Amino acid sequence: MLAGASRPLDEDDVMPSKRAKLSAVSDGMQMYLDLGLPMDEALTKSYTFFSPLPFANPDNNDNESDGFVLGVDEAGRGPVLGPMVYATCFCRESYYSQLSSIGFADSKQLTEAQRDQLFAKLQTTSVQQHAGWSIRCISPQDISHCMLRRTKYSLNALAHDATIQLIRDALDRGVHITKVYVDTVGPPLSYQKKLQELFPKIEITVAKKADSLYPIVSAASICAKVTRDAHLSNWVFAEQWLQNKMSKEYGSGYPGDPKTVKWLKDSVDQVFGYPGIIRFSWSTCVKLLDERAVKVVWAYDEHAPKNTVGKYFVRNGADTRPRSKFFSRNKAIRLASSLNQ
Repeated sequence: MLAGASRPLDEDDVMPSKRAKLSAVSDGMQMYLDLGLPMDEALTKSYTFFSPLPFANPDNNDNESDGFVLGVDEAGRGPVLGPMVYATCFCRESYYSQLSSIGFADSKQLTEAQRDQLFAKLQTTSVQQHAGWSIRCISPQDISHCMLRRTKYSLNALAHDATIQLIRDALDRGVHITKVYVDTVGPPLSYQKKLQELFPKIEITVAKKADSLYPIVSAASICAKVTRDAHLSNWVFAEQWLQNKMSKEYGSGYPGDPKTVKWLKDSVDQVFGYPGIIRFSWSTCVKLLDERAVKVVWAYDEHAPKNTVGKYFVRNGADTRPRSKFFSRNKAIRLASSLNQ
């Protein structure tokens, strides 16, 4: 079955894809929702997933040149654990008012059941003829790697790049985007200018609380939130020995959530720290590791010589070692020395 497809369940039905999540909608019909990654595999690498495109339906007679409105939002930017998910939802401009009437709202204001129900509606054939969606799911391990590497790669930069990638991917797939609405990360004016310079032919709007102002952004926020929640509730630890031993009662993942705080305190290993679900660059994680884990002193750091190789490349009057005759006879060296004096 195609990703994102849906159908009623019969008694003998089996899951059409390992990636699919089962969801029930209000009229009693059950639908499979494909989130782009098998739920029985560890999420160690980031991935991107696109729904079927509206104009891929041969029965759709709408003009393929019709412009598309696209919204961008995220879920999981602040938590200390789990993935950060960026999502888009896009639909034909001629269908936007109809999509808005479905009832999309800021995902944080909806219950899990309401979010699943609205996300399921995006999978129905009637909506798929006019709209699509995509996700960029960034694994916690990739977040840790980016933010802890020697050349810092901030969370804002990571967020901006995920947004840019999703817009470019939609364009590369032939989606004729005319308008983009983005929930801001950082100052909206500078972010909007950045996106406008990258996509000069598209009308860009970046705003605070865009998920409550523009239904297309609200729809994107639901795609992002449902995806993140599905990964957390079905989390597979990359550390296989922990799968049936470690609790998954980690709450929302936000540092202020009492369930999350309790899980962090109970789950730290004194030697190995935390599993890969954690974002190790978060101050909450750093503090708890300092308090509860064994301090590690690397032998290289402890016994490293105080003199570094760099000292041999610095002129120092105290260095009285005899100079090699090769250098004293070399005219180029003497000339260079005279110019530097």
